[in-house]
Amino acid sequence: MKLLKGYSKQETSWMMYDWANSAHSVIVVTILPIFYNTVAEYTGDAVSSMSTWGYATSAAMAIVALLAPVLGVFGDFEGWRKKLFTGFMLVGVVSCLGLAAAPALPFTQPGVAERVGLLVLSLYILSTLGFAGANLYYDSFLTDVTTEERMDQVSTMGYGLGYIGGSTIPLLIFLIMNAVGVPMLTCLSFIFGFTGVWWLVFSFPMLKNVHQASGVPREKGAVGRALRGLGGTLKEIAAHKDMLVYLLSYFFYIDGVNTIIHMSTTYGDMLGLDSTAMMLALLMVQMLGLPFCLLYIRLSSRFGARAMVGFGIGVYMFTCVFGFFMHSAWQFWVLAFLVATSQGGIQALSRSMFGKMIPDKKRSGEFFGFYDIFGKFSAIMGPSLVGVVSGVMARRELTARGLTQATATAEQIAQVNAAAAPWGILSILLIFFVGGGLYFLVLPRCLNKESAN
Repeated sequence: MKLLKGYSKQETSWMMYDWANSAHSVIVVTILPIFYNTVAEYTGDAVSSMSTWGYATSAAMAIVALLAPVLGVFGDFEGWRKKLFTGFMLVGVVSCLGLAAAPALPFTQPGVAERVGLLVLSLYILSTLGFAGANLYYDSFLTDVTTEERMDQVSTMGYGLGYIGGSTIPLLIFLIMNAVGVPMLTCLSFIFGFTGVWWLVFSFPMLKNVHQASGVPREKGAVGRALRGLGGTLKEIAAHKDMLVYLLSYFFYIDGVNTIIHMSTTYGDMLGLDSTAMMLALLMVQMLGLPFCLLYIRLSSRFGARAMVGFGIGVYMFTCVFGFFMHSAWQFWVLAFLVATSQGGIQALSRSMFGKMIPDKKRSGEFFGFYDIFGKFSAIMGPSLVGVVSGVMARRELTARGLTQATATAEQIAQVNAAAAPWGILSILLIFFVGGGLYFLVLPRCLNKESAN
C-alpha cells in the first residue's frame, strides 16, 4: 500500500489497529442505536429512547473513566501493556458476537422487548468498555512505536486507515446486503457478528509486531507504590500548566465530538429520517475520512497541530447549530460532510499533542490513563446532557399537547420525540463553548509561559 510507504513495521502494525477497531465505531455506535430504537417501540416506555441510549453511553464511559488511571499504571509495568490490551480487546469482540443474537430474538412479542432492550444495552456497555480499555493501551503504545517528530503524522494516518478499512468495508457490506433484499434483522445479526470477527482478525499485526519499549520493573510492592504515586502524577500534571489547561479544554471539546458521534443516528431516527439514507451518509463520512485525515496531516505540518485542532472545534460548534435546524435527509448529508472534515483529524492530533507533552515517556501508560479519564468522564456529560434536555423537552411537549405517555398514540409519541430531540443536540454547543474558551483563550498564555521558562 503506497500510503504506508516510509512507515516502519511497528508504526504500520500500530496504525492497523485503527483499521480493526473502527468497525465497532461505525457498526455498534451508529447502527445499533437504530435497532435499539426499534426494540424500544415495543416496550412500555417508548418516550425518548434517545435519553435511555444517552444514559447507557454515560454509564459505560463512567466505568472506564473511574478505572483509567489504575489501568494506566498497570500498563506501565514491563510486559503488562500488551496483555491488558489483549484482554480488553477480547471483551469487546465477544460482546459484538453476543449482539449478533439480539435481532433474532422475538422482541415484538409482549413482555419480550424489555428483556431484549436490556440485553442490547448490557452488551453495548460491555463492548464500549472493551473498546475504550483497549484504546487506552493502544494510545499509550504511540510513544513506543514512533518518535516525537512523527507522532502527528502516525497518529493521524492511523485514523485515516480506520476510515478506509473498519469504518467503510463493514458498513458497505451491510448496505449491499440490505439493497439486494436480505431481511433487515438478518443483516443486523450478520453485521454485528462480522464486526467482532473483523476486530479480532485485524488486531493480529498489533499483537505480533508492537512491543512495549519501556516500562517500570515489576518488583515486590511495585503495584502499591505505583498506585500511591497516582497522586504525584496528578500533581505533576498540575505543575505543567499547559498540560493541565489542555486536558481541561480536551475534557469539554472531545465530549462534544464523542456525543455527536454516539448520538447522530439515534437523533436522525428520532426525526423520522430514512435509515438507509442515514447509512449512506455515514458511508460518505467514512470514505471522506482518509482524504481529510491526509489533509489534516499536511495542514498541521504547515500551521501546527494546535491550529488544526482549533479549526476542528470551530467546525463542530457550527455542526451543533446546523443540527438544531435539521429536519430532512439532505440536511443530514450536509451534517455528515461537516463531521467528515474534522472527526478523524481532531481526535488524532489531540492524541499526538498530549503524547508530546508527556515529560517521562517511560510512564506514558500512566499519563495516558489520566488523558483517558478526562476523555471518558467528559463522555458521561454530553450524552447525559442530551438525555436530560431531550427528556425534559419531550415531557413538556406531551403536556403542551394535553397528552400523557399512557394516552399518546405511537404516532404522537414519534412527533413528541422529533420535537424534543433538536434541543438535546443544541445543548452540546454549551460544552464546546467551555472547551473552546479554554483552548483558544487560556491555553496560548500557558504555552507562552512554558516556552519562556
